[in-house]
Amino acid sequence: MHAIGIDLGGTNIKAALVHNAFGLINTNSVPTEAEQGKEHVLDQISLAVKPFLKRANRILGIGIGAPGTIDLDRKSLIHPPNMPGWGIVDLRSVLKKRLGKRLSIFVENDANAAALGSSRYGAARNYDHFIMITLGTGVGGAIVFNNRIFRGETGAAGEIGHMSINYDGPPDMTGVNGAIEAYLGQRFLTGHAREFLGKHPKSSLHTAPGLSHLTPATIAGAAMNGDPAATEILRWAGRKLGCVLGGVINLLDIRTIVIGGGVSNAGDLLLTPVREVIASYIKPGMRESVVVIQETLGNEAGMLGAASLVFDQIDDNNRKR
Repeated sequence: MHAIGIDLGGTNIKAALVHNAFGLINTNSVPTEAEQGKEHVLDQISLAVKPFLKRANRILGIGIGAPGTIDLDRKSLIHPPNMPGWGIVDLRSVLKKRLGKRLSIFVENDANAAALGSSRYGAARNYDHFIMITLGTGVGGAIVFNNRIFRGETGAAGEIGHMSINYDGPPDMTGVNGAIEAYLGQRFLTGHAREFLGKHPKSSLHTAPGLSHLTPATIAGAAMNGDPAATEILRWAGRKLGCVLGGVINLLDIRTIVIGGGVSNAGDLLLTPVREVIASYIKPGMRESVVVIQETLGNEAGMLGAASLVFDQIDDNNRKR
């Protein structure tokens, strides 16, 4: 069985042709160009998936992971961050019209999709309960309990990126002061890094790629190559992340944390400071058995999880027969 999985990111739209047993078959990526408006982004989504619609003989459906809140019917995207002017969009209906195919289309929050990908194909395969954190343009979160996404009352549960660790801190894109996304979201992390690097003129990041082209990926790459300033930036980020995750564990008593997204490729350079501080933010008696692991799927988790929406629906239908 084949399905198409789409990861609608703030920077790029990634699509994949996925087999239910073998995983990812092929991928395609196009720039999101969100600043050009909703209609342009919808055109870009169509562009990303069309090669697979032509190539595969039997595609059962399309799953899409998108930023922000998804309604409980899993069809509408509600005021997605980093995508100005969207409002509420029935993404399922819009894509059905644009693609001209009688395909089932499922819409899911992007962090939830990454969690589904991890649960089916990745680092969380052996865990029934876990918290998924995705580090990218923003900071996404998902809650998995008894192998199912916990959605909350309206479908908006898991927005860990908008949890505050400092009520006097800088606002994130939604206006929440001190939200973890205001420290670790791509735009914010690079801003903090530039300020820090101003005091460390010998860092390799001044010349490759240069401060004007700084990204979380280049910071991670420099740290992996032994740059002390880049390493300290990741330690700073890891300590911030450990703080908010301690609060999440206190609230939910879910003690496995899976961290994915671009900067997580730095591995223990990011995860070790998370592990070092997280216990200090958890009440005694709940600190035991805390596990913090890196997602092994990298940027593929969201696409694989989006495709899993299709496979899971087919499995549910088969069980009901």
